[in-house]
Amino acid sequence: MEIVIANESHFKYAQIICDTIAESAKVRGTGIAKRTPEYIMKRLQNGNAIIALDGDKFAGFCYIEVWGNKDFVANSGLIVHPDYRNQGLAKQIKKAVFDLSRKKFPDAKIFGITTGLAVMKMNYELGYKPVTFSELTDDPEFWKGCQTCKNFDILTRTEQKMCLCTGMLYDPNAKKAEEPKKLNSKAFQRLKQIKETLFLKKKQK
Repeated sequence: MEIVIANESHFKYAQIICDTIAESAKVRGTGIAKRTPEYIMKRLQNGNAIIALDGDKFAGFCYIEVWGNKDFVANSGLIVHPDYRNQGLAKQIKKAVFDLSRKKFPDAKIFGITTGLAVMKMNYELGYKPVTFSELTDDPEFWKGCQTCKNFDILTRTEQKMCLCTGMLYDPNAKKAEEPKKLNSKAFQRLKQIKETLFLKKKQK
């Protein structure tokens, strides 16, 4: 397995990356913003992406988005092809894109929003902390990217203050804890259930 910084030579994988992201959203029934091949190609072209390949076969992907005049960056679109799941590949890709973000944008805060407990755990192990949406970028272009998510109406109703996703932030200037605490998965699961009960009930009314 090869995990590398993507470039223009990987344009041929743009469509399968988009298809894999879309299919994952259907299977999990969660909100994932859709991306076009053209959008993915821009990230490949500027070296802001990590791709995993098994020979010539696509295995996984994640990309960097830059916001707020480079004050914030997001590691987005983390995906692993179904043939390569449950092998720890997602964690390797996540670490690689995190390291790339720290190298290219050393002073930027790295953030993400997700409904997936597995992604939350990976973020937490890298030093991310759960935060309110107000601590994330206020760049309207970032939030516009949520428009293709099925839960976008929740984000709109709460004036971008809350959604089913949990916001997580890595601040390179924050004091690191002496001993990293173990992620309380049950607490995150409970939070997710509370949000679903609160917001989805309102949506059904």
